[in-house]
Amino acid sequence: MMLAPMSMFAQKFAHFNMAEVLPQMAEYQTASAEIQKLTQQYQEELERLQKEYQTKAEEFQKLSADSNAAQAILQSKGEDLQKMEQSIQNFYQASQQDLQKQQGEKLEAIQTKVVAAIKKIGEAGAYIYVVDVSTGAIPFVNTALSTDITAQLKTELGIK
Repeated sequence: MMLAPMSMFAQKFAHFNMAEVLPQMAEYQTASAEIQKLTQQYQEELERLQKEYQTKAEEFQKLSADSNAAQAILQSKGEDLQKMEQSIQNFYQASQQDLQKQQGEKLEAIQTKVVAAIKKIGEAGAYIYVVDVSTGAIPFVNTALSTDITAQLKTELGIK
């Protein structure tokens, strides 16, 4: 009976800090730069569309202020503005969805690589649990009683 509690102390636990590891990974830096570039492209196109909309809205306001303006022309330009507004909203939604998809795909590949490295270190070190302390998902980790494998993880991932 005395041996059971002692065997609990012989068990090994480890932790790492993903927030420290990810930004140093070349793959993560590349993915972040690609997502930033794509975000910039979408932002520039959105700004271009909004400028075009603003110009047409100003023209419509001037035309509607003219008491001699033909009703059919006013109606047509008003419908064009509504279509353009809807088009801008659709573009914005599609761009956000694409950004999320791209980000998810890029991060999934990186996470797969990190998980494989953690598994390798965990098995080699005979750890029962390996916990990411950067998430805050676990309310308390006594890092004094756990092995910090962040440096090993960086080495395994080729981070210098």
